[in-house]
Amino acid sequence: MKLVCTKSNLLNGVQIVSKAVPSKTTMPILECILVDASLNEIKLTANDMELGIETIIEGDILERGIIALDAKIFLEIVRKLPDNDVTIETDSNLNVFITCEKANFNIVGKSGDDFSYLPLIEREDPVILSQFTLKEMIRQTIFSISDNDTNKLMSGELFEINEDEFKIVSLDGHRISIRNNNLKNSYEHKKVIVPGKTLNEISKILTGEADKDVNIYFTDKHIIFEFDQTVVVSRLIEGEYFKIDQMISSDYETKVKINKKELLSCIDRATLLVKEGDKKPIIIDIKDGSMELRINSVIGSMNELIDIRKEGKDLMIGFNPKFLIDALKVIDDEEIEMYMVNPKAPCFIKDANKSYLYLILPVNFNAVR
Repeated sequence: MKLVCTKSNLLNGVQIVSKAVPSKTTMPILECILVDASLNEIKLTANDMELGIETIIEGDILERGIIALDAKIFLEIVRKLPDNDVTIETDSNLNVFITCEKANFNIVGKSGDDFSYLPLIEREDPVILSQFTLKEMIRQTIFSISDNDTNKLMSGELFEINEDEFKIVSLDGHRISIRNNNLKNSYEHKKVIVPGKTLNEISKILTGEADKDVNIYFTDKHIIFEFDQTVVVSRLIEGEYFKIDQMISSDYETKVKINKKELLSCIDRATLLVKEGDKKPIIIDIKDGSMELRINSVIGSMNELIDIRKEGKDLMIGFNPKFLIDALKVIDDEEIEMYMVNPKAPCFIKDANKSYLYLILPVNFNAVR
């Protein structure tokens, strides 16, 4: 095999597929990136058997061939090459010669025949949305998945499509994040659970351009994302997702309208007095026209008043400040509405258009010292 491509094209391609290389595996071939120039295109592939990514890069194929290269070494070599054309050449003994200007590397590859290709999945009836929309919806929900593997369903996000509505849901036992978006077209009902790891990597690869689309294909066991020159195939999480509708109520005793930026800045200041790992709640005391935020810790205490518009009863309620910060950071509205019933019931932050909803469980601050 012999091929030539620019360093920038090669580096971009290697960085994209590297996201599917496992950090630990008992199969050494999975630690490799497959460079496939056996046809009329240069295709790079990585696959950890749960998540697989392939991308096509531009370049010239002088001799066709295929080789598997250790992903870590390959990425580091390409990253540190000069910004010029790169030549990759192999011989019959799987020796690989990587040349760029005066830099010459010689590494040993592995046979491409041993590589685990992406599963062949029939792609029909894609759901189409913009890269911007998908990237934003992931960003606005991914923080509330659980990183604890004891409940697999919580480590993924629900993707649900109802005609022209696309909903993403995540939860970790303490909070729920929901984002809704309207699609240009109407589709059959689909409901799947996508691993958080897959969505984290997808969001890093997507350019997020509004005029570029993503095609999403669904099967019983896989989801496929196709965009630009890249295909991402991921296994789905099996099981029945939580009955979210039963957890959401429209009842409230207290409704607060507040400037989002002001509230976020205030909570941010309060967390200066909380050591990492310390579970000190922020206490919110809601009265007519104002909201007082207080925090007490071993470092010190802080309180601040914010102007609000209130409907309903006065209320004192405590929250994990991080959960409030996570939700507020991804809301673009200048003003938000918070709905509460009592100090032990969930708080809802939602908009009138139902484009987002964040549920946050309160903390029993009387019990926390």
